[in-house]
Amino acid sequence: MPKRPKLAHLIAACVAALPLLAARAAVAAPHEPPPPAAAIGGERLGLSGVQVAPQAGAPALPAGLTGQSWIVADATSGEVLAASNPHRRLAPASTLKILFADTVLPKFDRNLVHKVADAEIQGIGAGSSLVGIKEDLEYKVEDLWRGVFLSSGNDAVHVLSHMNGGVPQTVAEMQARADALQAKDTKVVSPDGYDMDGQLSSAYDLTLFARAGLRNPDFRMYCATRDALFPGAVDKNTGQRGSFGIANTDRLLGKYPGLIGVKNGFTTEAGSTFVGAAERDGRTLLVTVMHPSTYQKVYDETAALLDWGFAAADKVTPVGRLVDEAPAGGAEPAPTGQAGGTAGVPAPPPHPSPTATTAPPAAAAAMTAADAGDDGLGPAGWTAVTVALAAGGAGGLFLLRRRRPSSG
Repeated sequence: MPKRPKLAHLIAACVAALPLLAARAAVAAPHEPPPPAAAIGGERLGLSGVQVAPQAGAPALPAGLTGQSWIVADATSGEVLAASNPHRRLAPASTLKILFADTVLPKFDRNLVHKVADAEIQGIGAGSSLVGIKEDLEYKVEDLWRGVFLSSGNDAVHVLSHMNGGVPQTVAEMQARADALQAKDTKVVSPDGYDMDGQLSSAYDLTLFARAGLRNPDFRMYCATRDALFPGAVDKNTGQRGSFGIANTDRLLGKYPGLIGVKNGFTTEAGSTFVGAAERDGRTLLVTVMHPSTYQKVYDETAALLDWGFAAADKVTPVGRLVDEAPAGGAEPAPTGQAGGTAGVPAPPPHPSPTATTAPPAAAAAMTAADAGDDGLGPAGWTAVTVALAAGGAGGLFLLRRRRPSSG
């Protein structure tokens, strides 16, 4: 049978594929950013809006929730029971102090005494919450941490940061800790959560920080402390050092049954943020609420979500998971069904390679004909095919010469 009709068919297929080939070449241009990575903790956690998978008999979620981002998770299994925009990056306010404590608290013995230098309480943002630290006075480390957890004292954070090598070093260590915990939404600029350009976190990340922190008995103790005496000034007449009372600013502590802590926050930019942990019947739940419509709603909505979580825990299918700390290589561990993993919850799919290509159907047809090794075309035939493809630009010719798409 003459070969010319087959050549004509192939040329026609190549010409028909030219618009698709050109479009594909544009999509794969080097300056084009790669596709977004899958959300940490599962695909559904990267979707917009409320994510919940109720089973028979599951209670409805609380009505009227206003938080721009929230999450309900089991602290032990890592199962995410429900969430709304949990990876939305927002200003964290003082809930970032959870990461600060998780990073710095293990470094100093609680009974260590430190004399505060004047420079250590300089440079604190205007309007910051303070516990009332004074220069040239000595404080135990445990007093400083009470100032962090109860009074949300930025002065206590700055003193501990200076003890840790300075604010810049502490910020760098906090960022490294966030990266190790796979908190990819978090950018640390200040150690105390004070409003700073570019400083962001998410409900998901703050929940990771709280979960990690609660594994430290000292962290758990401080965040559960309702009130304490804090060292004051030295009386000039008696030489005796006084003290004054401080109370935890967490409005649910001592009011919500089983509440452990963890940390509240408020700034002009962030509005209200709150991370709460509560235990009931052997189950510990974590709830994070960010940026509700009013200051009080952050507590009301946290309490409502905790109530819902305890009632719904065995009646919903998890929509994601809290990941474990990454191993040294940085890869996310597979689900385990233990702390940090959830059996039956798929891990995020592999990140797609920005260099991988998938030929459109018409182009694939032309490439398949070439791959078949049809020797009947001969030199003249291949010249005709090359001319036809060249008319569409280098992108189509390049694809034909490669003959098969890259595997990535």
